[in-house]
Amino acid sequence: MARLADYFVLVAFGPHPRGSGEGQGQILQRFPEKDWEDNPFPQGIELFCQPSGWQLCPERNPPTFFVAVLTDINSERHYCACLTFWEPAEPTQEVVCTEDAAEREEEADEGGPAQLSPATPGPPGQLFAPKTLVLVSRLDHAEVFRNSLGLIYTIHVEGLNVGLENVIGNLLTCVIPLAGGSQRTISLGAGDRQVIQTPLADSLPISRCSVALLFRQLGITNVLSLFCAALTEHKVLFLSRSYQRLSDACRGLLALLFPLRYSFTYVPILPAQLLEVLSTPTPFIIGVNAAFQAETQELLDVIVADLDGGTVTVPECVHIPPLPEPLQSQTHSVLSMVLDPELELADLAFPPPSTSASSLKMQDKELRAVFLRLFAQLLQGYRWCLHMVRIHPEPVIRFHKAAFLGQRGLVEDDFLMKVLEGMAFAGFVSERGVPYRATDLFDELVAHEVARMRADENHPQRILRHVKELAEQLYKNENPYPTVAMHKVQRPGEASHLRRVPRPFPRLDDGMVQWIVDQATAKMQGAPPAVKAERRTTVPSGPPMTAILERSSGLHGNSARRLEVVRNCISYVFEGKMLEAKKLLPAVLRALKGRAARRCLTQELHLHVQQNRAVLDHQQFDFVVRMMNCCLQDCTSLDEHGIAAALLPLVTAFCRKLSPGVTQFAYSCVQEHVVWSTPQFWEAMFYGDVQTHIRALYLEPAEDRDHLQVGEVSMQEGERSALDVASEQRRLWPTLSREKQQELVQKEESTVFSQAIHYANRMSYLLLPLDSSKSRLLRERAGLGDLESASNSLVTSSMAGSVAESYDTESGFEDAETCDVAGAVVRFINRFVDKVCTESGVTSDHLKGLHVMVPDIVQMHIETLEAVHRESKRLPPIQKPKLLRPRLLPGEECVLDGLRVYLLPDGREEGAGGSGGGPALLPAEGAVFLTTYRVIFTGMPTDPLVGEQVVVRSFPVAALTKEKRISVQTPVDQLLQDGLQLRSCTFQLLKMAFDEEVGSDSAELFRKQLHKLRYPPDIRGTFAFTLGSTHTPGRPPRTTKDKGPSLRTLSRNLVKNAKKTIGRQYVTRKKYNPPSWEHRGQPPPEDQEDEISVSEELEPSTLTPSSALKPSDRMTMSSLVERACCRDYQRLGLGTLSSSLSRAKSEPFRISPVNRMYAICRSYPGLLIVPQSVQDNALQRVSRCYRQNRFPVVCWRSGRSKAVLLRSGGLHGKGVVGLFKAQNAPSPGQSQADSSSLEQEKYLQAVVSSMPRYADASGRNTLSGFSSAHVGSHGKWGSVRAPGRSGGLGVDVGSRLAGRDMLGPPQANGAPPDPGFLQPQRAALYIIGDKAQLKGVRPDPLQQWELVPIEVFEARQVKASFKKLLKACVPGCPAAEPSPASFLRSLEDSEWLIQIHKLLQVSVLVVELLDSGSSVLVSLEDGWDITTQVVSLVQLLSDPFYRTLEGFRLLVEKEWLSFGHRFSHRGAHTLAGQSSGFTPVFLQFLDCVHQVHLQFPMEFEFSPFYLKFLGYHHASRRFRTFLLDSDYERIELGLLYEEKGERRGQQACRSVWEYVDRLSKRTPVFYNYMYAPEDTEVLRPYSNVSNLKVWDFYTEETLAEGPPYDWELAQGPPEPPEEERPDGGAPQSRRRVVWPCYDSRPRAQPDAISRLLEELQRLETELGRPPERWKDTWDRVKAAQRLEGRPDGRGTPSSLLVSSVPHHRRSLGVYLQEGPVGSTLSLSLDSDQSSSSTASSSRQAARRSTSTLYSQFQTAESENRSYEGTLYKKGAFMKPWKARWFVLDKTKHQLRYYDHRVDTECKGVIDLAEVEAVAPGTPTMGAPKTVDEKAFFDVKTTRRVYNFCAQDVPSAQQWVDQIQSCLSDA
Repeated sequence: MARLADYFVLVAFGPHPRGSGEGQGQILQRFPEKDWEDNPFPQGIELFCQPSGWQLCPERNPPTFFVAVLTDINSERHYCACLTFWEPAEPTQEVVCTEDAAEREEEADEGGPAQLSPATPGPPGQLFAPKTLVLVSRLDHAEVFRNSLGLIYTIHVEGLNVGLENVIGNLLTCVIPLAGGSQRTISLGAGDRQVIQTPLADSLPISRCSVALLFRQLGITNVLSLFCAALTEHKVLFLSRSYQRLSDACRGLLALLFPLRYSFTYVPILPAQLLEVLSTPTPFIIGVNAAFQAETQELLDVIVADLDGGTVTVPECVHIPPLPEPLQSQTHSVLSMVLDPELELADLAFPPPSTSASSLKMQDKELRAVFLRLFAQLLQGYRWCLHMVRIHPEPVIRFHKAAFLGQRGLVEDDFLMKVLEGMAFAGFVSERGVPYRATDLFDELVAHEVARMRADENHPQRILRHVKELAEQLYKNENPYPTVAMHKVQRPGEASHLRRVPRPFPRLDDGMVQWIVDQATAKMQGAPPAVKAERRTTVPSGPPMTAILERSSGLHGNSARRLEVVRNCISYVFEGKMLEAKKLLPAVLRALKGRAARRCLTQELHLHVQQNRAVLDHQQFDFVVRMMNCCLQDCTSLDEHGIAAALLPLVTAFCRKLSPGVTQFAYSCVQEHVVWSTPQFWEAMFYGDVQTHIRALYLEPAEDRDHLQVGEVSMQEGERSALDVASEQRRLWPTLSREKQQELVQKEESTVFSQAIHYANRMSYLLLPLDSSKSRLLRERAGLGDLESASNSLVTSSMAGSVAESYDTESGFEDAETCDVAGAVVRFINRFVDKVCTESGVTSDHLKGLHVMVPDIVQMHIETLEAVHRESKRLPPIQKPKLLRPRLLPGEECVLDGLRVYLLPDGREEGAGGSGGGPALLPAEGAVFLTTYRVIFTGMPTDPLVGEQVVVRSFPVAALTKEKRISVQTPVDQLLQDGLQLRSCTFQLLKMAFDEEVGSDSAELFRKQLHKLRYPPDIRGTFAFTLGSTHTPGRPPRTTKDKGPSLRTLSRNLVKNAKKTIGRQYVTRKKYNPPSWEHRGQPPPEDQEDEISVSEELEPSTLTPSSALKPSDRMTMSSLVERACCRDYQRLGLGTLSSSLSRAKSEPFRISPVNRMYAICRSYPGLLIVPQSVQDNALQRVSRCYRQNRFPVVCWRSGRSKAVLLRSGGLHGKGVVGLFKAQNAPSPGQSQADSSSLEQEKYLQAVVSSMPRYADASGRNTLSGFSSAHVGSHGKWGSVRAPGRSGGLGVDVGSRLAGRDMLGPPQANGAPPDPGFLQPQRAALYIIGDKAQLKGVRPDPLQQWELVPIEVFEARQVKASFKKLLKACVPGCPAAEPSPASFLRSLEDSEWLIQIHKLLQVSVLVVELLDSGSSVLVSLEDGWDITTQVVSLVQLLSDPFYRTLEGFRLLVEKEWLSFGHRFSHRGAHTLAGQSSGFTPVFLQFLDCVHQVHLQFPMEFEFSPFYLKFLGYHHASRRFRTFLLDSDYERIELGLLYEEKGERRGQQACRSVWEYVDRLSKRTPVFYNYMYAPEDTEVLRPYSNVSNLKVWDFYTEETLAEGPPYDWELAQGPPEPPEEERPDGGAPQSRRRVVWPCYDSRPRAQPDAISRLLEELQRLETELGRPPERWKDTWDRVKAAQRLEGRPDGRGTPSSLLVSSVPHHRRSLGVYLQEGPVGSTLSLSLDSDQSSSSTASSSRQAARRSTSTLYSQFQTAESENRSYEGTLYKKGAFMKPWKARWFVLDKTKHQLRYYDHRVDTECKGVIDLAEVEAVAPGTPTMGAPKTVDEKAFFDVKTTRRVYNFCAQDVPSAQQWVDQIQSCLSDA
């Protein structure tokens, strides 16, 4: 029973104490005066009865009523029913308020929530003050309160003859039952009668119509949002103009949350004075009058529901998690069926007669029923996850959240996760978890209706029926009896508030009310307490839970087959069948991704544990640990599936003996998992175990069989669960004696205590690492570190902290590291112990004892671990595959020996056995080696089915472009490991996971070393320099001995000064005086002894032209003359250097030595071709106009049209010219800028007039239309940056250039038209420049030169494009859906092919112009990137010589090396270049050459492999050729002329060309068999993107041996000959499997010609003949073929030729691999009329004319050979006889010998000047047996005697005669 009302209060308007305009509430009277003992008077009522503030009103408003809710400190709710009416203000009140009447009137107009009808004012100026009657009650009977207060007001207004004191006294003494459904009739003694209806159960909330109203106001979606927001603890604010509505809405929202109780701030009506409560950090549900909406605007994290507007506003920063699907959509649809039944029928053709919707009250219950069902579905099976921690004296219950989420399949669900963590759910568990209590509707629903709800899921009508049944029950709970209209309460008459009430509300008689109350109280005490015993029962648990939504686990749907595999593997392990187990292991590890397989594993392992211990041998132990690790790998920190929980007893059971007395348990090998450092996991485990033991306490021994089930408490039929046991015990508890009760409590407490000790041990097992040096790992694991700072313990026991601290400080650990680990573990365990013991009621003495024990437990465990660690180190390591050592180059050294790694598959699917077929070679297990030259992985595939294939992947260290750390799973153990991903510009990717034996420090060391090798501080640190260096780098052997010391010191000082003033920049400094240019070229002091001699005269006159160079410059000159450029200039007839260096005036161009000291331009070669008419001193001025001083020089001349190709840097911007202008103008009349540009014009004029055809021509048609305006339109040549694929010139230009309309039908593929189209009316010189730069150049007045502005891409665009190309060709991770389209898409995104297209397009344009007789100057960027690409391509397309091996070498040496392409800068070779990154300008050029090669396969002497070889080695830094940025730098380091000294022995090649030469002698790998050139052919390749192919250099790979470009390494071990198989069986077939990405296809299936040549070589060696050079064989065969093709012996071309059609495009050559052998040969053996060898006649001529100059470049054939043949020579002492090829050279007066006839490298020289005599010899030991004695002869020199033996006597005689005659000649 409870009082209907606790207090009656009268509150009136009172002035504000600070005299402000507002008033405040004053309590006039309250009854009873004394507080009730059980219920003190609530504070702050005066605020709540006028929530908008106390204000006077100019008119009399009608009375208002609402119920506010106050919550006291014990979270009890008090309902304050307030009835407010207005009375004329007393004068005192008015005085206060006249100050600011107007303002107040406005306020009253706006904010008065009570203006329900237009009110008529009283007398003018009369103000009205509010007065409120308040009833305070703990019961929520709003209607009764409204009636009662209404009655009191009626009595007052109508002046009824009833004592108000009596009425109030009766009201305060009325007592009614709380629940039970009874009806109670009450009367307040004024002739009234009310019936109060109590609900059936007080646990169900009472909502009347509030839920239905809430839905009506806000709609379904909004209410669902609010529902989720309230459950997930967000802040919810309601706004409305009506207070009653606010109360209802809040009540409705709370009713929806049932069975959870809202436990945060709940204020349905918040007074204006308390608005700052809204900024509280805690969640709340609050209602505020809409008048204060503005104040709520700046709240950032509050969800605002506007009841009047029907909107819910969720701020951006708030995320409300929705209900898990499918519950969200199901709930939504059911709600719409309830609220809008018409919706289902709206589309029917014949709708049934409309059914009346339920009444509002009924609809309210239906809506609540939907939510009740929702909670039953959400929380179904929750009782199976309750842990009974204690039963007596009070039940202690914990909820296993992780298990609940895991079994419901909702681990990822945000909503449920938050609900379970919330306060409301904690309350739910403690209130409803109790096993023995009264039950209600929800308990029934969740226990018995689950199956029905599942079955109904897809049947809306059945769901609706269920909802209606539930609604009936809810309705019945509120209205158990049919309503009786027995109410009779007087109401005031209509508009009674407007009548003048004769007097204000009277002051009541306190004493009288108090007397009535006291009377009633006394009567109550006398009556016996009417206690109605509540019916308590065991709460039903319901069926075990199921997942809300069965998520099919896709890949790992655990079929019975998988579980079978797991079972088999485990039985093999325990039966000792290790090989069988090993085969199954990979399948098992894959299966263990699935949950059922993991369960199965734990159950199987349990069967093999006897008496808590299972001793295994090493291999078994290893297998078990691997499987456990794999299981735990996928456990989250929550362990929601109980896998870690099930494994916990096992890791302390499985063990192995390491040595007598030392046992290693499995836990020491499975610690690296996040679950072990998660406190929630340990708590759940602990409570689970405690529950098992407590249950065992109360079970009869018979029942207690096998209660320790795997991980969970799984119940057989008839076996009682812990909750059942607890329920039984709670029922019996009151009947037990006091002693018995004490004894049970004690038993339970000690059970918990012993478990706590057990867990302290367990935790130390899993948290202390085996090797205490790994302490860092432990701290990093999520948990220990974080827990230090934020303890989630409920109890802040300082005791635990102090014990742990004292342990830290006083413990006797010497080693700080271990102390740190131990300390962290102790703190972790103490925190755990604190929390669980406090929650489960362990006595404080026991807790103290525990805290003392923990450090000792940890310390003991550390000591045992030390022994285990020591012994485990002595174990023979697991047999991992032994490391395969890579083969190294001569001179390559290992920097870091193999680190064990797994090579993981990247995005290229071939190696992983993707669509290309073939085995899964990756992942492979092996090691990574770091050498001075390469990063190498060697290993074997982890897949045991692939077999023993060696997998190799490597790339040069220098090619590394990106290195990033990754964390990856190792393929075998599935452990998460550190990894590295290395990407190289040779299109290799190493994606590696380090083996666990590789410490993080080793991995870090590897990274550091790699970085050090990749970016050496100096270029001399690169492999090419360190390799085989006999003398210090940069000091070549001295060859010039004539430099006087004076000169040396002088130049050294000069260089010092030059360096000080100028530094190493290429731009001109501000102070300009000519001598400094001279100084500038000096080599730095330390390299002073270089071959360059510094001229002694240092005055400016050295820059003036002179007819002959001074003698001191001769050395420099002779060095420079030997460079490649010079040879090429002479071949092209571009000027000669005779001995006196005087030049023939007739020649248009001359070779100028002006740059011999690199004084004018550091990045140019020493000798340059300039027009004859230009003086050397003018060149210096011209050079200033160009970037980097790279002024225009001639680099090629067309043999046919005599047009020349020039190259230069771009023109300087205004800024630099201005700088010259300001500093020093040479003469007052003219500024330097003008003079420079005049010089520039003069220079261009000189170039034009040097061309024979234009020397006298004047006006002519030009390219003037070639303006940037037309660059976008379609045509042939177009902008290099045009967005489209075609881009080109405008019609007018095109037609003027081509002599016809080029927009007519264009030729296919964008090919240029026939070469005959160009008209003679052309400009003499075209300047191709960057659009942006050409603005400064003034057009030529005579129109002799023409500017062609084009847009070019910059180096950074090449870099960016290359990055994308790398990612496209070698993706880092497999694509989501691998398809050819995705590769092509990413290829297109890279825009690489578009850049190639633009380069080819511009080059073809230049070729056309040159071919038509106009000269071209290419002047782009700094003149060393795109300029070089274009100029080289133009020469390659125009001149067949450059398409030979020798010519291509010359081209690269001349245009790329001598003209200063910045290889080191673009390749980021040193530390300084690291930031600029790798920019493959040269590679792009090679790609262009490859595209041309594809289209014209018969025009190139070199094979595609040659291009790949250069592409690989230009980045590899193996050779010195592609190092440094210019000749100047190479000379500084002494690289350029070091080969001039004596020929070195068989040293490592330093030059790539030398290497190519050597290799070409041995193998035809660089040679193109289809080479059949036409000498006159100018190539015009198609350049459209559709005609370009992706270079296979980017995509191919050979996993058998790594990249094939280091030839010594690529030759794998020879195959054993078929006949003598090692196994001795019959010879097997010669067939072998060739895997696409594993084997090298060219070697496994060589083309027909290579195969024949190999066969020949093999036969020759078998016959014992010295093998002939392949080239000679080939030439001979070719010649024979040619003769066969000419039956009549005349010179008609062979009918086999492809090229006999005059203009037939010659891209029809067939790849050798594709055709049948015969036809292939005939295609490639093309006619070569020019000479019998492959060299063209021009090449021969060049060689003859310059033979005197280039002795070092000559080959063996052109040497002077007087007599030659084979002789056997006896080696030095104790050496055998060897056959050598001897050459007697009369001119050089020497006898040279070679390894064989075709060798160009001389093995030794006998100088005939030293020969004393030639005499017959005698055979010595080891001499050839078959030879006649007389064939022996000796040659005696001053040093030693040489023994020779000829093949027969006559040839011996001939040799002796020849040598004798030589001697006599001398």
